[in-house]
Amino acid sequence: MPSPPKRQRFPSKKEILTYIQENPNKVGKRDIARAFGLIGSQRVKLKDILREMKTEGLIAQGRGRRFAEKGTLPDVTVLTVIGPDKDGDVLAKPKDWNEEGEPPLIYLAPHRQAPGPGDLVLAKLKKLKDGTYEASVMHRIGGAERRDSVLGVFEMVKGQGRLRPTDRRQRYEFFIACGDDGDAKPGELVRAEVIPGKQLGLRQARVLERLGDTQGAKSVSLIALHERDIPIDFSDGALAQAEKAKAAPHKGRDDLRKIPLVTIDGADARDFDDAVWAEPDDSQNNPGGWHLIVAIADVAWYVRPGDDLDRSAYERGNSVYFPDRVVPMLPEVLSNGWCSLRPNEDRPCLAAHMWIDANGRLLKHKFIRATLCSAARLTYEQVQAARDGNPDDATGPLMESVINPLYGAFEALLKDRSKRGVLELDLPERQIHVDDEGTVTGVSIRQRFESHKLIEEFMIAANVAAAETLEKQKQPCMYRIHNEPTLDKLEALRQFLDGIGINFAKGQKIMPDHFNDILEKVADTPNANMVNTVVLRSQSQAEYSPNNIGHFGLALHRYCHFTSPIRRYSDLLVHRALIEGGGLGAGNIGDKFGDFENIGEHLSDTERRAAQAERDAVDRFSAAFLADRVGAEFPARINGVTRFGLFITLEETGADGLIPIRDLPDDYYIHDEAHHMLRGRQNKREFRLGQTLRVVLMEATPLTGGLIFRLSEPGTEKIRKLPPRGKPHKKSRGKSKASRRRGRADSKK
Repeated sequence: MPSPPKRQRFPSKKEILTYIQENPNKVGKRDIARAFGLIGSQRVKLKDILREMKTEGLIAQGRGRRFAEKGTLPDVTVLTVIGPDKDGDVLAKPKDWNEEGEPPLIYLAPHRQAPGPGDLVLAKLKKLKDGTYEASVMHRIGGAERRDSVLGVFEMVKGQGRLRPTDRRQRYEFFIACGDDGDAKPGELVRAEVIPGKQLGLRQARVLERLGDTQGAKSVSLIALHERDIPIDFSDGALAQAEKAKAAPHKGRDDLRKIPLVTIDGADARDFDDAVWAEPDDSQNNPGGWHLIVAIADVAWYVRPGDDLDRSAYERGNSVYFPDRVVPMLPEVLSNGWCSLRPNEDRPCLAAHMWIDANGRLLKHKFIRATLCSAARLTYEQVQAARDGNPDDATGPLMESVINPLYGAFEALLKDRSKRGVLELDLPERQIHVDDEGTVTGVSIRQRFESHKLIEEFMIAANVAAAETLEKQKQPCMYRIHNEPTLDKLEALRQFLDGIGINFAKGQKIMPDHFNDILEKVADTPNANMVNTVVLRSQSQAEYSPNNIGHFGLALHRYCHFTSPIRRYSDLLVHRALIEGGGLGAGNIGDKFGDFENIGEHLSDTERRAAQAERDAVDRFSAAFLADRVGAEFPARINGVTRFGLFITLEETGADGLIPIRDLPDDYYIHDEAHHMLRGRQNKREFRLGQTLRVVLMEATPLTGGLIFRLSEPGTEKIRKLPPRGKPHKKSRGKSKASRRRGRADSKK
C-alpha cells in the first residue's frame, strides 16, 4: 500500500504573494496548492488565507477564479491613449480603473494606425518584470474626445498634402486632404488639428494656422516657440506703454552714482540687470569682513500691477533664450533700455547693502531705492583674465578699486558656501555658436570661470537677504523652494551606487554633503560623469511658492529670486513686496498681489516651458550642424538607458542622440532599470550609463532635432534601415528566430 503524500509546511502570506507576483499570468487556488505541495486540510486553510488576502487588499480575483497581485490588469482590456512621453514611448492607461492610487505604466507597441492621445483601443497586455505593461493594439474602437493640435511642416508628396510633425515623439506623418490645407505652401510651418476617425493608414489633419517659412536657419527657434506655445508678440497696449517710458526721477532715491558699481555678464548679453561692488568693512567689530552692494534694475518703477506691461510679463513668466535670439519678458525698449544698467548712464535701481564677516556669514542688510551709473560693462572672460594677471584697458584701472575687493568678498562667501555644504554637481553645458544669419558655426562645451561663480555667490547673498527682509516685514514672498529627494528616488540611487561599489547608507537624514561625498569619491574616475548625472536625476525640481520649505540644493532655510526682474516675473513680485514693506514709494504690491500660490504654480510652469523650448532649440541647432557629417565617427558617452535604446552624448560637441535597441549587437536585451543598464541575454554584453563608446552618425533631422547613431564596431555596419516617415515597419517573414529577437527588450528590476 503506497504511503500517503508528505504534508508540506504551510506557506506564509508573503510567500503566496511572491508566487503570484512571479507568475504574471493569473493563477488559481489549485495552481497555488500544487506549487506548495498542499494536501487535504491545508487546501481548506489556503482558501481561508486567500480570502483574508483579498480583504486586506493584497490580491484581486478575476474571471475564472484566478488570483493576481492587487492592481494587476486583465490580459485583454480597453485602454485610453495618453500620448508619447519625453522619451517617445506612447503611454496608455486603463479606461476603467477603480483601484486606489495610480494605474501601472502601459507602453504601446508600434501600430500601423498610430493611435493618438484620447483614442480608445482594445489591446492585449503583457506584464513585465518591473510592474509595467506592454500593450499590443488589436484595433482602435473610438476616436479622441477632443481634437488634438499638432505642429509640423506642410509638404506635398505625389500630389498629396502631408504634415511632418516637428516633435520627434510623433513617429508618423499626417495626411492633409485637398481643401484642408489652409492655402499652406510647401515648407511652411503650420498648426493643424487631428481629425478623429478610424481610417486605415495615415491619420488625417486639417491646417488651422500658417506660422511662417521653415527654410531659413532662424526657423529653428521659431519652431520651438510655437511648439511650446510661448507668446512672441506683445500687445499694442504693452508696446505703447513701453515706448512712453522715460528716466525715473532722482527725487526720493539714494545716490549711488559715485560708487564704481560694474556689471559682469556674458560676452553676448544685451541686457544688464545687476551691478556689484565690494569694500572691506571698516567696522572694528567685523575684522576681515566686507560690505557688499548688489544693485538691480528697478523694473517695478516701469511695470505696475495690472497694467498692460504687467499682464504681458505675467503671461510670459520669464524670458526665453535661444542661440540666435531672445524672447524677452518685457519689450526691448525696457529690457535693453531703461531697465538695463548701461555703462555711464543714470539708471534707477533697487539695491541691497549687505555686511558679511570674514567667513561669509550675513550679519546685516538693508534695501534702498537708488540711482546708479555703472562704471563699466565687463564680461566674465575679461574679469577672469584680469584676476589671472592679464588686465586690459577696461579692467586695468579697476583692479584695486573694484576687481580685487570683489574677489576678496567672494572668497569669504565661498567659506560660508563650503560650511553649508551646497550640492556641487559638475555637468557640462552646450553652447551653440551662430552667425548673423542664424547659421550654426560650431557647437562646444560652455566654459566656466571663477568669475561666473563670483557673480553667482553675490546674487545668492542678495536673494537670501531679500527673503529674510520680507519675512521680517511680514510681506508676501515668492520663495524659490527646492525639496529634498523623495524616498523612491533615493532608493533608486542607492541601488545604482551599490552596483558600482559605493555605499549610500539608509536611515540617515539626507543632506547635500552626502551627495558631495559620493561625487568626491568618483572625481577623476571613468564613473564621474555617470554618477553626476544619476545624482542630478535623483533631485527634486525647484519651484516657486509662497510656502517656504527652504532650498535643499543650496542648503538654505529661506531663499527667493530678487536679482533678475527684467527676465523673471517672480523677481518683480519680490521687488514690489520689498518696496511695500520698506515704504520705498510707487510700484509696490498694494492690494493687488493676488493669489501667490496660483501665481507660483503658473511661474513654475512657464519656467519649465521655457527650459524645454531652449533644450529643443539646442537639439535642433546641433542636428543642423551635424547634418552634413552623416557617416562620421565620434567618441560618445551613454547618458541614458531605456527599454528601447541608448541615449548618448558626443564628447566633442555635447550633442545628444539615440542608438535604437534594434541596432545593438544581435541579442535579446534585458533592461535593468535599477542599475541603468541593458544586458544581452545570450552574449552577456552590458551597456551602462556613463560608458564610453565610438559611434557613427546615421541620421540627422534638424526639423525635430533627432540624431540617430549606431556603434562603430565590426559587424554593426549592416543595420536595419529606418522606415520612410509615416510608414510602419513591415512584419518579419521567413527570418530566423535569432533575427526576430533582434531589438527586443524586456524590463528587469
